[in-house]
Amino acid sequence: MRFVETIKNIWKIEDLRKRLLTTIFFVLVYRLGSFVVIPGIDPSALSSLKDQTSTGLLALLDMFSGGAFSNASIFALGIMPYISASIVMQLAAIAVPSLQKMQREGESGRRKINQITRYLTVAILILQSPAYLINLNTQLHAVGASLPGGFWFQFVAVIILTAGSMFVLWLGERITDKGIGNGISFIILIGIIARLPHSVVAEFSSRWSSGSVGGLVAFLAEIVFLLFIIAGAIMLVQGTRRVPVQYAKRVVGNKQYGGARQYIPLKVNAANVMPIIFAQAIMFIPIFLVGFSKSAESSGFVRAFMNNTSFWYNFVFAFLIIVFTYFYTAITINPTQMADDLKRNNGFIPGVKPGKATKDYIDQIMDRITLPGAFFLAIVAILPAFAEIFGVSAQFAQFFGGTSLLILVGVVLDTLQQIESHLLMRHYDGLLKSGRIKGRTGSVAAY
Repeated sequence: MRFVETIKNIWKIEDLRKRLLTTIFFVLVYRLGSFVVIPGIDPSALSSLKDQTSTGLLALLDMFSGGAFSNASIFALGIMPYISASIVMQLAAIAVPSLQKMQREGESGRRKINQITRYLTVAILILQSPAYLINLNTQLHAVGASLPGGFWFQFVAVIILTAGSMFVLWLGERITDKGIGNGISFIILIGIIARLPHSVVAEFSSRWSSGSVGGLVAFLAEIVFLLFIIAGAIMLVQGTRRVPVQYAKRVVGNKQYGGARQYIPLKVNAANVMPIIFAQAIMFIPIFLVGFSKSAESSGFVRAFMNNTSFWYNFVFAFLIIVFTYFYTAITINPTQMADDLKRNNGFIPGVKPGKATKDYIDQIMDRITLPGAFFLAIVAILPAFAEIFGVSAQFAQFFGGTSLLILVGVVLDTLQQIESHLLMRHYDGLLKSGRIKGRTGSVAAY
């Protein structure tokens, strides 16, 4: 079988084998930590917290943490505070001259920005941890329990939650350096995959318990529709527009160079999953601003933004995705540099003058292909709300598009592409007979 042969080839490559084993080890550490409860809390009293995180926006937050949020784990706050800090830093880099200067310093500047991002992450965690503990205490009271009293428990719990999230960040960075790559995205992916089997079983059980054939037919229809959405997400991640490039002929000595026509592949969704991750991180802000436990007493406006099926939540979410798609596309694709590279290598786009005209032409092409890509990304992101409206359970509905599906598709394709690159570099067959896997090459990887 080809699959068995591929596994054998992967095992033969020492560097790839070490990276995969290292990744598996760090993933196991992360999953074990997701079940380590904050000291002083009775795990048997968390039933109310699990009910609270079974629906709504908190269900999505719990998914990103791999269930650590509902387990009152030391990893409860997960990786989202770091992503929030990254949003702030990347937006600040546009307006703050000192940060712009750091970006131009190359590797040393990148290290400085990463250090500042970590400090900002710690500050966000110190603010979010008390809000989490307030909500946890409210949910414990609902079942007749409570958090240990006193300042020292609160102080130690905040330190533990902060250190736990920073440790998750460290695991992600180690996966990037020593493992298969894209560690932060991989951490989120593991959390999503960990919730998938439970969601599928729960949905099947609810349909089966209906006691009619229609329930099972509806479940099969949901699975088929989910497969169509996955296919659409793969097309969104892999879609490209090819721009023809002609290279001028050069004669050096007795040899002729250039003259061949090639293509520049411009991705329809050059920003990949980054817009949807960052937009989702912003949509979590109302939870932390009003406090988890005060959601019932909040104004209707705030409650609308804490309900992932409300019109205003999905409208703002889709709008942010479109904005971030254009923002990250502008960061990823540099038409000026592409035009300069073509001119330097005696290349040109047929019918377009080299230099500024080429830059403007590439800009125009990117605007045309980014707009439909951004709208399609936004539509896929809000599909879970429609799935819930049509009767799909809240947990299973999160896989009908949204952040979870796009991260799942994007990171899996990128990981498979990296594995395939190792195989092809050692002259082994790739993972597919039909051709190479198209991941997110040429775009900003999600960390």
